[in-house]
Amino acid sequence: MGKSKSPRPTDAELEILRVLWDRGPSTVREVHDKLNRSREIGYTTVLKLMQIMTEKQLLSRDESQRSHIYKPRREQGQTQQQLVADLLNRAYGGAAEKLVMQALQVKQVSADELARIRQLLDELEN
Repeated sequence: MGKSKSPRPTDAELEILRVLWDRGPSTVREVHDKLNRSREIGYTTVLKLMQIMTEKQLLSRDESQRSHIYKPRREQGQTQQQLVADLLNRAYGGAAEKLVMQALQVKQVSADELARIRQLLDELEN
């Protein structure tokens, strides 16, 4: 039987996941405070989103403390890989070359990034 696929996070859910990947396990208040620095967002909005994310099994919740602690169920790389695979299949029909070419044309790539890309390509060839 195949692995069960995690639901694709929405943009708002990804924003919360990025905070948790960056900070580590956190309370709703801590996530809210971090998000509120870049844009105004209500505490209850963040709370509701995190409750939904727990139901969707994007987050796990430790209820042993008065303030519940949330953490992502999947590592950042796993989620990013899922999102890229989804984009690759939906927008590029599975053609990795087209996805890579578009990514390199959309954003200016630094010399360090190019060196890491070349290194990865060399590793994949061997």
